[in-house]
Amino acid sequence: AEGVVAAASYEARKFGVHSAMPMFQARRKCPHAVFLKPRHRRYGEISSVVMSVLESFSPLVEQVSIDEAFVDIGGCESIFGSPLETGAKIKKKIHETVCLTCSAGIAPLKFLAKIASDLNKPDGLTYISPRQVDAFIHDLSIRKVPGVGPNTESRLARWGIQTLGDVKRYSQKQIVGRLGKYGVRLYELASGIDRSTVQSERPVKSVSSEETLSSDTLDKDLLKKYLLKHAGDVGRELRSQALRAGTVILKIKFSDFTQKSRQIKMEHHTDSTEIIYQTAARILDAFPLNRKVRLIGVGASDFFSADRPVQMSLFTQPENSSAKWEKLDRAVDAISEKFGREAIRKATLKDDE
Repeated sequence: AEGVVAAASYEARKFGVHSAMPMFQARRKCPHAVFLKPRHRRYGEISSVVMSVLESFSPLVEQVSIDEAFVDIGGCESIFGSPLETGAKIKKKIHETVCLTCSAGIAPLKFLAKIASDLNKPDGLTYISPRQVDAFIHDLSIRKVPGVGPNTESRLARWGIQTLGDVKRYSQKQIVGRLGKYGVRLYELASGIDRSTVQSERPVKSVSSEETLSSDTLDKDLLKKYLLKHAGDVGRELRSQALRAGTVILKIKFSDFTQKSRQIKMEHHTDSTEIIYQTAARILDAFPLNRKVRLIGVGASDFFSADRPVQMSLFTQPENSSAKWEKLDRAVDAISEKFGREAIRKATLKDDE
């Protein structure tokens, strides 16, 4: 079964309570409930262990989120058995290692493996064999196809397209004419063609950190406190990956769930927490808040390697230059590495953790 792909998503119910309800609604409906603060660092540790388990079955593992990954198990039959047997062994080893269940989907095409992994949650195992692909595609609801959002679904429904198989009632030219570039991929998927492969190494395109607030607010001073915290997370991640960013992004979600983002391209690339924070705060200062904010986050993009030579200035650097802050950040990182993250923190954030 060459090219068989497994999509695995582990279910972290044992170390956190997950709900589709937003936190502010939960607090409103159940004000006397006890809300536990998420342990993001612990989740990351568990995620790393699970990914190591997957890598023990195949070197081709593509992690797509903290709890989901694709694994190319083509050619592994002589070691682990049939695709179904391999999927069962992956699930068993994850449970033995971290005591968590896992839902797995196995298919000859990457997009079908993802869909299969969602079919029988929790603790499911679904296999779409090569012989079943055409029938599965024919009956697959169009809303389950990756890239088909509510707007595209509505447009397709007007053309009588309810399943992925219905796409083949039209020519590729007609589909592309109505959907543009995405029409090419949709037509190929309907034809059983998926050119995407499992990429074990993907270049980092952005780094971000965000948080849903305990209560909605219009207080920019409070929002800047959150920005400082998340700028620290972004800066640490950049330094750990030896990257410098040229663009800082501010993300805001309002109480009505609408979302906005703004970005600034900086004069110089940096991995400095302070420069990232100052830039994000400057964006926030210029941002009109006519609705309360329920989520705020900081992101960075436009990277180059920290090892890349930097053009030196012919003139005196300003007092708050990026180089000065980067030197300070590395000193703080060294202290944190030796004594733990709690050893040194911004005084402004002392009551946050």
